[in-house]
Amino acid sequence: MRVVFMGAPEFAVPTLRRIVEDGRDVVAVYTRAPKPAGRRGLEIRRTPVHEAAELLALPVHTPTSLKPEQARDAFQGHAADVGLVIAYGLLLPPDILASPRWGCLNLHGSLLPRWRGAAPIQRAVMAGDRETGVDLMRMEAGLDTGPVALRETIVIRPEDTAGDLTARLAQIAADLAVRGLRALEAGLLGFRDQPAAGACYAHKIDKRECEIDWTGDADTVRNHIHGLSPAPGAFSNLLFRGSPERVKIFRAEVTNAGGAPGTILDDAMTVACGTGAIRVLEGQRAGRTTVSGDALMRRESLPVGARFMRDALSPGER
Repeated sequence: MRVVFMGAPEFAVPTLRRIVEDGRDVVAVYTRAPKPAGRRGLEIRRTPVHEAAELLALPVHTPTSLKPEQARDAFQGHAADVGLVIAYGLLLPPDILASPRWGCLNLHGSLLPRWRGAAPIQRAVMAGDRETGVDLMRMEAGLDTGPVALRETIVIRPEDTAGDLTARLAQIAADLAVRGLRALEAGLLGFRDQPAAGACYAHKIDKRECEIDWTGDADTVRNHIHGLSPAPGAFSNLLFRGSPERVKIFRAEVTNAGGAPGTILDDAMTVACGTGAIRVLEGQRAGRTTVSGDALMRRESLPVGARFMRDALSPGER
């Protein structure tokens, strides 16, 4: 089976490795083009999939678009039996989707039709969903609308951040990929249409969503923090020597304490919400290392009774 693999982030790497270990002939790896990195933009950063493909001695392609005729011809030249896509990030035109013998399959990190789109794992955590999973689906022109062949479901635990969940789902996706390609080769991979009800879209995370609204209930605040962890990170502002500075919060737990929303209630960095409170388990002042909430209180000499405040920056600066 000749496979063209298409992906970019770390989430896709276990799948690439597993299908190679399972003996698939990966004839090409498509990923996003390298980008400038570092403070001055002098470094070149390649995607995790790019790095993994080179370690596996696989040919890598980084087109900025698959729409030009030249890109289409190059893709068709691989004579692929199937395209396997996971978090690639570029639109696949209809002629690309139809090029492989068995079309293109996609591994998507949600229980479709819920959370179609770019950020399904983050959105599931932010919404307080109790479960999620990975679907192996056949791609079509619509965004994540194709029929589903295989599904694996897992529980979202209260302590799970988007980062935690992504790591777990990456391994599940790799397992589904191996099972799916074996079944496809044997002519045993069946598909079922997605239900019409329950569709919603996981829009890309906007940095303007990252500020914490302490007037929400404690569960909502924790879910917001966890859904944005580790990146881009939920934040709020505290006064340091009279000037407001951002503090990012990456992990929290719900407690039964109460007080004025945004107020730090104790030395463990318990913060009051609209209803209940959250205890900060991991936080970071800008430019400093990430530490526990109580360590952050000690290191920055934060007094009990200090209050998180709204961002002083204008919307265009956030």
